[in-house]
Amino acid sequence: MSQDLSDYRKSYEKGQLLEKNCPENPVELFRDWFLQAIESEMVDEANAMSISSIGLDGFPKTRVVLLKKYTHEGFIFYTNYNSEKGKAITANNNVCLSFFWAGLERQIIIKGKAEKIAENLSDGYFESRPDGSKLGAWASNQSEVVANKQVLQDSLNEFENKFKGIEIPRPSHWGGFIVKPVSIEFWQGRPNRLHDRIRYTLSKDFSWKLERLAP
Repeated sequence: MSQDLSDYRKSYEKGQLLEKNCPENPVELFRDWFLQAIESEMVDEANAMSISSIGLDGFPKTRVVLLKKYTHEGFIFYTNYNSEKGKAITANNNVCLSFFWAGLERQIIIKGKAEKIAENLSDGYFESRPDGSKLGAWASNQSEVVANKQVLQDSLNEFENKFKGIEIPRPSHWGGFIVKPVSIEFWQGRPNRLHDRIRYTLSKDFSWKLERLAP
């Protein structure tokens, strides 16, 4: 089975990115683009981002997670630390985040180092989750092979009974990572494939170096 996609293309014409409009700190530009993505009817789940890591098997792997907070220090998401993703990040904390907002013809690529956040911060976010999501964190041994779907349902039922009528605590194996960026690239689609690519790179003095990249 094959399909030729060589004639499948579109022209990007919805915006441009110029150096004169770029702030000194890339997180400020991220904030502006992120708010525009949230407000746009052409973007669904603006906080959905791909995260790439190097697995224990030596292969890179990319999956989609949800950004839950960002600051000038970095970008925070939550996961099971014992999952394939969690183990990969623990072994090699060099990761890459990517946001692609097709409706705005924009992409942001963030290279950085992931670190576990403080336990009290993970506790605070976990407490804000619906009970169903809390129970799911207990019931699912993320990335492990299961015999069938009923195994997961039985596990969920078990923890529903265990925590019935009481506050559901955060599992110690579940929490947040913060990705502290070393480079952030902003991509704006342009006509004739002459896309705007602006990259910020963190310097040793913690200032940001801005460069334009060829598309």
